[in-house]
Amino acid sequence: MNFSEVFKQTNQLCKVSPDGKYLATCVQYRLVVRDVSTLQILQLYTCLDQISHMDWSSDSLFILCAMYKRGLVQVWSLEQPDWHCKIDEGSIGLVSSRWSPDGRHILNTTEFHLRVTVWSLCTKAVSYIKYPKACQKGIDFSKDGCYLALAERRDCKDYVSVFVCDDWHLLRHFETETQDLAGLEWSPNGCVLAVWDSCLEYKVLLYSLDGRLLSQYSAYEWSLGIKSVTWSPSSQFLAIGSYDEKVRILNHITWKKITQFDHPVTINSTKAVVYKESKYEICPLPVQLPVVKPDPDRANPKIGVSSLAFSSDSRYLATKNDNMASVVWVWDMQRMNLEAVLEQTSAVRCFQWDPRRPRLALCTANTKLYLWSPSGCVSVQVPTEGGFQVHSLSWHCSGDSLILIGKEQLCLCFMDTDEEDK
Repeated sequence: MNFSEVFKQTNQLCKVSPDGKYLATCVQYRLVVRDVSTLQILQLYTCLDQISHMDWSSDSLFILCAMYKRGLVQVWSLEQPDWHCKIDEGSIGLVSSRWSPDGRHILNTTEFHLRVTVWSLCTKAVSYIKYPKACQKGIDFSKDGCYLALAERRDCKDYVSVFVCDDWHLLRHFETETQDLAGLEWSPNGCVLAVWDSCLEYKVLLYSLDGRLLSQYSAYEWSLGIKSVTWSPSSQFLAIGSYDEKVRILNHITWKKITQFDHPVTINSTKAVVYKESKYEICPLPVQLPVVKPDPDRANPKIGVSSLAFSSDSRYLATKNDNMASVVWVWDMQRMNLEAVLEQTSAVRCFQWDPRRPRLALCTANTKLYLWSPSGCVSVQVPTEGGFQVHSLSWHCSGDSLILIGKEQLCLCFMDTDEEDK
């Protein structure tokens, strides 16, 4: 494992291009593009203000930089450094900006969620979508880039509109059976749209592309409900994390619950391996895990399953239960049981699966990087000067390297993939 030197960044804005060739980082109002393999600077762009959001187009040819305070978006071209585009939303303001899947349209959500503006880079045409709902995840593109699902709120009711991304015409518009829609997400195969209610009501609704309600699921009533939802890459499972500290798995044939994963304080399961930092020793069972009791009088209590992630082969599911913030749980989706528990000494900030193999990376805002795979656990000291602390991380699309992101710096970690594959 090798580490690069440390580079500056602001607001943790650093992203590898979808083709894996370039690394873009923001340093206040500057955008720096590097070659991933040599880390040499290829392009340097200057924006009109400090960048609040940055994103690559799907074909890695353009980079979008949004300056939300100024209501501005600037777009830069990698092939033609002199070409650039400026979108000014003016007094209506800007709260979010994103690419369409074709990499030639930009969707801007205005302040107070008054509308979504679709700007075309090719024809300079502008389209407007009214009534977008301000919620946790109110907009999602299907994985093939053909359809856009948008949550809407009008006349005190929730609706979903499905648009065709080719020309932005409305394909379907239907009312959802939600009290207060909190999010929506397409299955990876694009056949089903999952819609879920706010935490006040446990309800998941599954719709077909033409707006038919295929099924709905509710685990309980009269208590805080759903906290996180994610699909498995195979589209076979829908995992739902909730405030009752459980994950429920629905299957894609009957949409019924096939299993439930609890997060107990004491681990007795003989099939699970419990690793404890600092040397990642395997602990003899039973193991008592550290729990923090949430304050019931405060909003958004730190309890329940807030983070869920499937491995790329859908074999494993990693979860984090907020009142056990220093613990990551790994579940085997074939055997439907607990595979491993990673108990850290401080709260886990971020975890992410290798996009190519079942290997989980995590960080806890200290100077170490942690990796789990079915063969075991390892913790690695990041060998940089000045105590570089890893606050967040993201994998390169090849799985051969990781970007480690600190408060105001970043560095790359290169894996010894030959040894891994052996």
